Amino acid sequence: MENREQHVYDESQIQVLEGLEAVRKRPGMYIGSTSLRGLHHLVYEIVDNSIDEALAGRCNRIEVTLHADNSVSVQDDGRGIPSGIHPKMNIPTLEVVYTVLHAGGKFGGDGYKFSGGLHGVGASVVNALSEWVEIDNCHEGRRYTERFERGFVARPFRDEGTTDRHGLYVRFKPDAEIFEETVFEYDTLLKRLREQAFLNAGVNICLRDEREPQEDGSFREDDLQYEGGIRSFVEYINEQKHAELVHPDVIYMRAEKNDWVAEVAMQYNDSYNESMLTFANNINTVEGGTHEIGFKTALTKVLNDYGRKYGIIKESEKNLSGEDVREGLCAVVSVKLTEAQFEGQTKGKLGNSEMRTNVYSLVTEKLSEYLEENPGVGKAVLEKAMAAYRAREAARKAREATRRKGLLEGSTLPGKLRDCQEKNAELTELYLVEGDSAGGSATQGRNSRFQAILPLRGKVLNVEKTRLDKVYSNLSLIPIIQALGCGIGEEFDIAKLRYGKIIIMADADVDGSHIRVLLLTFFFRHMRKLVEEGHIYFAQPPLYKVYKKGSKQGSEKYAFSDAERDQYIEELGGVNVEADRYKGLGEMDADQLWETTMDPATRTILRVTIEDAIECDEMFSLLMGDKVEPRRAFIEQNAKFAENLDI
Repeated sequence: MENREQHVYDESQIQVLEGLEAVRKRPGMYIGSTSLRGLHHLVYEIVDNSIDEALAGRCNRIEVTLHADNSVSVQDDGRGIPSGIHPKMNIPTLEVVYTVLHAGGKFGGDGYKFSGGLHGVGASVVNALSEWVEIDNCHEGRRYTERFERGFVARPFRDEGTTDRHGLYVRFKPDAEIFEETVFEYDTLLKRLREQAFLNAGVNICLRDEREPQEDGSFREDDLQYEGGIRSFVEYINEQKHAELVHPDVIYMRAEKNDWVAEVAMQYNDSYNESMLTFANNINTVEGGTHEIGFKTALTKVLNDYGRKYGIIKESEKNLSGEDVREGLCAVVSVKLTEAQFEGQTKGKLGNSEMRTNVYSLVTEKLSEYLEENPGVGKAVLEKAMAAYRAREAARKAREATRRKGLLEGSTLPGKLRDCQEKNAELTELYLVEGDSAGGSATQGRNSRFQAILPLRGKVLNVEKTRLDKVYSNLSLIPIIQALGCGIGEEFDIAKLRYGKIIIMADADVDGSHIRVLLLTFFFRHMRKLVEEGHIYFAQPPLYKVYKKGSKQGSEKYAFSDAERDQYIEELGGVNVEADRYKGLGEMDADQLWETTMDPATRTILRVTIEDAIECDEMFSLLMGDKVEPRRAFIEQNAKFAENLDI
């Protein structure tokens, strides 16, 4: 028998990470990732501590400042941190909060009634992952300071004497050794802070950017304060959608007991999409939970009961589904409770079973009362839900009719599809090509082993203002649904997807941009997982062919921007140099199209990513609704792209 190396596994193999060393070794366990998302999470952790002071009724203003050295500071006017010597740790309490994991005032006692920071890792994790942290703490008439560097005390805790201020000032610089990117995005922070201002009515949150002055020399600043709380939140979301309202006033409900508070604000608009945000202790529960289930169940019951009572739902008609009653709904559900139980490290789902009953009871009672007292609103909402119900039935019939014709069966592929030989979906690409002539060039120029071509037929349907039944009969979309093979809507199954990359190839002009937006809207609304899991790409055709007159073929250069065109003209000497602008893909022959736009070795394609579903929802509602103007700026300003790829 061959000798094998003996691996010893004993006490010496058990590694103990002291103090904050564990955080630096495995930062993703504490903040999710070391990407931009994780970077901004540091700010949220510190702000959340100030928000907890606001929840306790001890803080009215929070100031967040981005400094020129790319550090960030958070200042509040709360109570500050108790600053005596900690009885158990025998070091200043301020130091305990910033150097010991799971230390804080939120694990019992009377410090905080409601708190989002239940894991108790916030301040210490920020300290561990920062190059340095400066603390200026005013508590009960005295001022205390301390400085940390990468989690260790750099300037010891010091009593600076008396002060008439109160509150905490924390300034930190994220550690470039930990984070891939250390430059904060103002708009990302603004979105989160606005959310917190809505959720905590009356609290004033100010965000200021001192990194670069604006044109007039001032610094960008947003002062956020909403006395209306989540009512204002719903109004804000509907404003972003630019949709018509079904009823003018936001419906607001609230209930409070000793250890919990529940609030619901809701309003319907004339869109076909639902926007629901749920929060527990100010944390966005993106995966929902018991409070969301309680709301949805109660809403469906109340509207069905109301519809039956007043004969709006006929005896011959089935009950409305949850989907029907939520079409066009914009709602915010916010609960606060003393012992919140979150599922998962990211706190994405609320698990407290009692909150389902609490929210259900609140909505059942208060919404029923509201509809009885406001019959006009009740009728308008029910008519909207009934229209959704009838459209769902029509969509079912259209789907069945389409299926009977064999149009959506997996074995039926569109006639214009030029398929590839490779059967492994991970290795294949489907080009959706604008126009038959470009489709012809793409078919001739492609690598048929792994690249399939589908020329687009007619004008792509704008699905933002169209219900599902119309999608099933649309001649521009059916070939795409057939080619992809994974179904749409309720029947969507990503496991059946026939191509790993779906590449939209349209002209580099306004019309081409419009086609990209229309297709992306279709994928977002009816095949969202394709976008979320990174299957959708944009091809980048060149804008110019730059060449010297009389030079041999093959010496031309392709420019993808005006700046690149000018650079190539200069490189070629500037004399007798032509720069032909491509009016469309159809002007390129097969070889040019392959070389510039389809060859994985030389092309540039952009992957479309969804960083935030709510933001995208607002974006598509804005751009694909009735307002036409903002469409042009869509790609540059609203979609977040990650450059790829194939290099």
